[in-house]
Amino acid sequence: MVKNDVKVLGAWPSPYVMRPRIALNIKSVNYEFLEETFGSKSELLLQSNPVHKKIPVLIHGDKPICESMIIVEYIDEVWTSGPSILPSDPYDRAIQRFWAAYVDEKWFAAMKGLRSAQGEERKAFLDQVTEGLALLEEAFGKCSKGKAFFGGDRIGLLDIAFGSFLGWLKVTEKLNGVKLLDEAKTPGLVKWAERFCADAAVKSVMPETEKLLEFSKVLAAKMKGAPPPKN
Repeated sequence: MVKNDVKVLGAWPSPYVMRPRIALNIKSVNYEFLEETFGSKSELLLQSNPVHKKIPVLIHGDKPICESMIIVEYIDEVWTSGPSILPSDPYDRAIQRFWAAYVDEKWFAAMKGLRSAQGEERKAFLDQVTEGLALLEEAFGKCSKGKAFFGGDRIGLLDIAFGSFLGWLKVTEKLNGVKLLDEAKTPGLVKWAERFCADAAVKSVMPETEKLLEFSKVLAAKMKGAPPPKN
């Protein structure tokens, strides 16, 4: 396949952009990564995703596909020669989709709330995050069936959905002085996270924690209208 036949519009700090990149790596698909500039939207992005005007966008040939988990499923369906990302069993597929939606709609929403919350509100968000991790620890036990990943022997849909947030989880731990992935409380997830981050499909696209931490400080300063922090 010609390399430029597949493009991903995105930005390196985005967990959502990581998802199609990991999926393409799993399938050994060569692609061109087109980095969007923070704070602006390219003409190509606006043309490719006129509804949401957001990254990521996969462009396959001249066809744009939007929304990270939809893109992952598209990649799995198109490049069938590589390892499967979705389970073959319909029930297992449904369960992984359920937890992927939970991660996006509930768990990560609570983790984002920790960024600016104070006092009782902060405690409420922290409780939601830790309770969510306890649920995901239990889900890991059921989905993995004793194997390395939510998807079994290999990275699957839920691994990609949840694992893409691990960089931001580490940043949240550092900024809040808390340990969210705890060996005592979530031993399965701790070991899973190590395996996920070490996987060849993930290593090249998982941001370094310190680099992501600096970006988060710049992002927070821009949101407050203050000058970015000096190194």
